[in-house]
Amino acid sequence: MSATDWLIIGIGNRLRRDDAVGPLLADRLAKQHLQVEEHSGEGMGLINAWQNHDHVILIDATQSGATPGTIHQIDAIEQTAPSELFHYSSHQFGLAEAIEMARILEQLPKKLYLFGIEGADFSYGEELSPQVQRALDQVESQVLAHIESN
Repeated sequence: MSATDWLIIGIGNRLRRDDAVGPLLADRLAKQHLQVEEHSGEGMGLINAWQNHDHVILIDATQSGATPGTIHQIDAIEQTAPSELFHYSSHQFGLAEAIEMARILEQLPKKLYLFGIEGADFSYGEELSPQVQRALDQVESQVLAHIESN
């Protein structure tokens, strides 16, 4: 399997500070010649986005109470996506709900990994908090290593 077999979906809103981490990481990974998409996080749209892909990585900001900048990794095929981790969304049917609905409908890709970065500030603005900014390089390296090892 090559790196081009993967779809990377950066989830978030570029105008809500730390919520922009998914799209910003997708921008970085696009420079590595990976297939990337930016997505708002609306559940049915996510299911549609990964429909024709067997290997998918989702990157999103989290707000679970963990220390800002904490990186969460989840194999969404092997375990349930915790809704309390991926709940910062204006949509009632967000990332965690989309994964579980796709599981029920047997529409999950063969491989589906989540990388969540714990945010500190989701107010309006375009700058990431310092903690999330520091996590960017580490998450990028982890995603690339993950693709190489799978």
